[in-house]
Amino acid sequence: MSVVIETTVGDITLDLFTDARPRTCMNFLKLCKMKYYNLNLIFSVERNFIAQMGDPSATGRGGECVFQKMFGEQARFYEGEKLPLLKHTQIGTVSMVSCGSHLFGSQFFITLGENLDSLDAEHLVFGQVVEGLEVICKLNQTLTDEKNRPYQDIRISHTVVLEDPYPDPKDIEFPDESPKPTREVFESDYIAADETIDDTEGKTMVEIREEIEEREAKARATILEMVGDLPDAEMAPPENVLFVCKLNPVTTSEDLEIIFSRFGKIKSCEVIRDKLTNNSLHYAFIEFNETKSCEDAYFKMDNVLIDDRRIHVDFSQSVSKIKWRGKGRGVEFFDDSGRKIDEKKGQSFDLNKEYSNQSKNRNRNNTKGQYWNRDSRQSDHGRSQVWGRNARSPPQKQQSWEGNSSQHHRDRHDEAKHFPRDEKNGRNVHKDNWRMERDKRHETAKRSHNEVDDSDDVPSDEEAREKMLKHLKKSLKKKKKKNKKYSSDSDADSSETEKKKKKNKKKKKKKKNSDSEKDSDSDSEPKKKCKKSKKKKKKKKKESSTSDSSD
Repeated sequence: MSVVIETTVGDITLDLFTDARPRTCMNFLKLCKMKYYNLNLIFSVERNFIAQMGDPSATGRGGECVFQKMFGEQARFYEGEKLPLLKHTQIGTVSMVSCGSHLFGSQFFITLGENLDSLDAEHLVFGQVVEGLEVICKLNQTLTDEKNRPYQDIRISHTVVLEDPYPDPKDIEFPDESPKPTREVFESDYIAADETIDDTEGKTMVEIREEIEEREAKARATILEMVGDLPDAEMAPPENVLFVCKLNPVTTSEDLEIIFSRFGKIKSCEVIRDKLTNNSLHYAFIEFNETKSCEDAYFKMDNVLIDDRRIHVDFSQSVSKIKWRGKGRGVEFFDDSGRKIDEKKGQSFDLNKEYSNQSKNRNRNNTKGQYWNRDSRQSDHGRSQVWGRNARSPPQKQQSWEGNSSQHHRDRHDEAKHFPRDEKNGRNVHKDNWRMERDKRHETAKRSHNEVDDSDDVPSDEEAREKMLKHLKKSLKKKKKKNKKYSSDSDADSSETEKKKKKNKKKKKKKKNSDSEKDSDSDSEPKKKCKKSKKKKKKKKKESSTSDSSD
């Protein structure tokens, strides 16, 4: 025998074990025929465990069996079959909920997991889901609150009995139509079953587009991070750097700096060239001192003719000057020469200032009249980086030390003062220690970069569930506020009517009291006269009695 349970999520077909559970199956089939389960909530869903339903009150404490309609309230629960033993081994097992001491009513549940041995001793298996396993998967993925109730209502809309082998009792009426929804169904604080959840409610088209663009940008950034092109997905390029392309090979860095300097002060301007041929690669990077000047240049210099070429201007998307320290350690910034920049002071930062100053002086003296390649220089923290990833620099020319030997000896002598040598090995102690520390820093940075988990890169199902939970909670709060407004209005109306009733009652009481007082006054006058006459009679009797005694 089979029954179809139509829910707001989908339809489920059950096969009932009529031979093993005749009394339980008879109870379930007759309740379905009576439309008892129609509009009932699936009020409890525990993931990978059970989905409970069959209680009209949706509290887990209500419900009664068919035998109450036949024999009265003393038969609210019936005693279920004890043999044969059927276990909760499969997904979609249908079982009656025990009310204690092997008594059962109308509540039942469907298992959402396998091998649930803890349910075997107490609850009673009487069927199995044959069709609609995808609906069970949806039930298993529903988002619930702390009480295991779904945020969006899931209801049994209809039950269809395909075949019923049991005769219908005479005392029970079986309606032709399903019952109409009650007022409680519409006044629920939870999201209604037919209510659509719209993320874009109350937002303009511009805001919706911005949100979509942000999501797409985050997706691209995570892909670049996974590939290794970006050190961190949340890293953003500098806002004061312009990217200029479609340049004429004749255009130099000085020309661009002169042209773009009318928008504001320029920190650096560089046309990227090939390392071997020293030819222009037709693009450049211009770093302004302020972001406003960079924006002005972006709006006014696009598609402008420079050396018979129409250039294209855009904001830079390169982050090559930003070095990632590792997961959770932030980033480091470098200047054009490759030295680390202190973010607070905005100045270049060195571990050993004296050594860096000496190296600057030595480089100035030794490279007079020679071409100085920016990309070939090295800082104390590693090689310098330029804004373009594919940027190449011209070959570094060999430095001739002829004619500067005396200066070279002086520098060596100054270096010996600051870095004394070990007398036994003849080596520079402080310089070796500094190199060891530098190598250790590089190794730790590489390890931290390689230790980034893939789970952090790709958002998991749990993160998506959390996001959906937040959205559902927000929508629930909105709905509760609306219900509070309506209830407050209705309460105000009811309170006003109650006040009017109280006033009317008070007026009526006052009228009654005044009428009673008048009546009492009118009645009291003859009573007073009677009392006076009685007193006079008593006095006369006393006087007569005294006179007789005297005689």
